[in-house]
Amino acid sequence: MGHLLQHIRTPFNPVHHLNLLAYRNSYAVLQRIQRHHKIALFSTTTMPTQSVTPYVTPHILHKHYAQAHDNENVSILIGRDLEYFSHAGFDMEKITLKRNASVALLYEDAIRNEGAVISASGALINFSGKKTGRSPKDKRIVYEETSKDNIWWGSVNIKMDEHTFEINRERAIDYLNTRDNVYIFDGFAGWDPKYRIKVRVICARAYHALFMNNMLIRPTEEELANFGEPDFIIYNAGQFPANRFTKGMSSTTSVEINFKRMEMVILGTEYAGEMKKGVFSVMHYLQPVKFGQLSLHSSANVGIEKGDVTLFFGLSGTGKTTLSADPRRMLIGDDEHVWSDTGVFNIEGGCYAKTINLSATKEPEIYNAIRFGSILENVVYSPTSRSPDYDDVSITENTRCAYPIEFIPNAHIPCSVNRQPSNIIMLTCDAFGVLPPVSKLSPEQASYHFLAGYTSKTPGTEDGVLEPIPTFSTCYSAPFIVLPPGRYAEMLADRMSKHHVDCWLINTGWTGGRYGSGRRCPLAVTRRIVDAVHSGELKNAQYETFETFNLQIPTGIEGVPRELLNPSHAWPDRAAFEREVRKLAGMFQKAFALYENDVEEKVRLAGPQL
Repeated sequence: MGHLLQHIRTPFNPVHHLNLLAYRNSYAVLQRIQRHHKIALFSTTTMPTQSVTPYVTPHILHKHYAQAHDNENVSILIGRDLEYFSHAGFDMEKITLKRNASVALLYEDAIRNEGAVISASGALINFSGKKTGRSPKDKRIVYEETSKDNIWWGSVNIKMDEHTFEINRERAIDYLNTRDNVYIFDGFAGWDPKYRIKVRVICARAYHALFMNNMLIRPTEEELANFGEPDFIIYNAGQFPANRFTKGMSSTTSVEINFKRMEMVILGTEYAGEMKKGVFSVMHYLQPVKFGQLSLHSSANVGIEKGDVTLFFGLSGTGKTTLSADPRRMLIGDDEHVWSDTGVFNIEGGCYAKTINLSATKEPEIYNAIRFGSILENVVYSPTSRSPDYDDVSITENTRCAYPIEFIPNAHIPCSVNRQPSNIIMLTCDAFGVLPPVSKLSPEQASYHFLAGYTSKTPGTEDGVLEPIPTFSTCYSAPFIVLPPGRYAEMLADRMSKHHVDCWLINTGWTGGRYGSGRRCPLAVTRRIVDAVHSGELKNAQYETFETFNLQIPTGIEGVPRELLNPSHAWPDRAAFEREVRKLAGMFQKAFALYENDVEEKVRLAGPQL
């Protein structure tokens, strides 16, 4: 097993903290450090000359003082919870628990032990190793009596037996017991106290602890002191592989959730996003099943003047984050929400934004949020200036930054509003150039398009993609969905009907031709359309029918060219346009066949008709 553990910990190296320009009489201190760490700072036969006598930082001189304070603080914070960790299998005589450690302490540990660096703007740059994205094929849900009848079993939620989960859980705890430091973060998921859950993260990397410090809702000192038993626990031993010969394992990576035990185990991947989406999967289960509330993969904002709430659904690349950032509106959240009986609240305490091609001009809110306390994940940086290069994708195109939502200037804190949504905007990026820039959806059409979850991948986004590829992700959250899609769709339709919510399908993709011949709808035009939604202009507009898809499209919006509103007017070749319309309609019908037996006939008929 030795070869599996050789990468576990980088030894402490005081040389990194030496400054050879001052403090000439510190050699005695260095000798003590040398004896303690069993390393040779200098030749054993040659004393350093005064010209190279090093300066020892206060952190080294007071290392044991600082550690004693950290340990004392941890013991006070955990108190009676120490018994829990002993019962869970943690060897309390060998490991040091650091619970809800400060950002500064986590920076120090990540730099000392994990090779992290501080960027020019103050953010921590760290790396997730081999895995730079989620591993959906390695996601498992434990098949057990309390939840088995609710889960949408299949390729998204693959079954795992309880015994295999116990083996992997034991493996994770055994690995964590080999670490000198084990990090605990206790926080909340859900800003509404009526529906929130208490989450405990147990991990071996400071990077992971800081990530979840940013992504969960951070407790006050009083809330932490009275935290009690968590509702959900994540055991993250991602540096250690799963045993691929264990029953049900397909690789050395395993991300598994047990709803009976309310626990998650991570092995074989250090990608921090697995924890974030694990919490979302649990909320996607608990909110409908336990609380009767609707969890959604969406962004949300609220108008500063009118207080009107809008939900934005959309897959990657559709503009969900960009369009929900509006100077005239406050951001409730950018990714995960719950539509409750009393309003809308964010599930998370932070944002996990893509940074590829990020610039201060295009996305100033995100750019300026990258500062002390934020984590840049897998971002290439200049070794001299420590400035990130957001255009460099040599590690991955999935470069990210995790930061507390308070870092966004117009964030609505607390991230909860006691008001029902007025509008729902479903975003798609249609690379076939067929769908109108905006359509008003009937309740049945809203259910249809919510279940379909359509967008398209374009050439260049992935290796081997040579022409637009349709992507249908049900409920705009297929990788994280837990219950059958029809259950979420039914709840959405009921709430839309009850609260008279308007729904809009907005295409941020191509117009005047498909990808390669047309052009992408200008962002300024899309923003003008969203403004027309919020002002009520579109609600009172005149409409015409867009055939085949039977969508209602406005005949005019001030500031938007008439030919853009109806795709048939924007294409120079009408015959080519008709071919693409029929082609995309057929794709919709094929994709929706998976759900048509679970919905009413009026919903089936709300889709395109050939």
